[in-house]
Amino acid sequence: MSDALIIIPTYNEKENIERILRTIFSLEKMFHVLVVDDGSPDGTAEIVKNLQKEITWGALHLEERTGKLGLGTAYIHGFKWALKKEYEYIFEMDADFSHDPNDLIRLYNANAENGGELAVGSRYVSGVNIINWPMSRLLMSFFASKYVKLITGMPVHDSTAGFKCYKRKVLETINLNEIQFVGYAFQIEMKFKSWKYGFKIIEVPVVFTDRTDGTSKMSGGIFLEAVFGVIQMKIKSLFRSWKK
Repeated sequence: MSDALIIIPTYNEKENIERILRTIFSLEKMFHVLVVDDGSPDGTAEIVKNLQKEITWGALHLEERTGKLGLGTAYIHGFKWALKKEYEYIFEMDADFSHDPNDLIRLYNANAENGGELAVGSRYVSGVNIINWPMSRLLMSFFASKYVKLITGMPVHDSTAGFKCYKRKVLETINLNEIQFVGYAFQIEMKFKSWKYGFKIIEVPVVFTDRTDGTSKMSGGIFLEAVFGVIQMKIKSLFRSWKK
């Protein structure tokens, strides 16, 4: 039994899913993985099922949902599943190798050894570490994080990062049923609530490499949700208690 679970949401990731899973299972530390698939028509879930026949030590799990229900709801589904299974460290990770699997151990150690409670794989804590993004997208992401920091006061350089490791107690404290956003702003909301509750956030510098296989799920509408959602989130935060 591993103490760490990696949640990987998927939609049409047949080009990447087997390779990312094999890479994770080859690491020095044993991780378990939960793939949350939103009814991928390309057969992503079938690839995972075939791998489950090979990964016989119970490290690979699959939850299938019907239809594209959004990134945030996929992670919340995974969080609730992980809490029921009593994992201590719970990760968010993309399937497309934009997040380097070798950094999983660094995120784990930031919490397990260095006192963190939310470890964030940060693209901006030590400069700008992004490969293969067009300049327009890079600038949008970079200034989105600056904007979030300005509006919320949250001391996080990469507020939109989706490569993270939570300690169990963070997810137990946040009311997952009250999470408002399902797209890009979901990542901001989870960090903001973790910070407001007083949990220690450690940013671990990582290099983000844009996908080479498959299709990106990013859109301009997702960014707009984040821009307007941050203001709404900040205002609401002023009228509630943040006691653990």
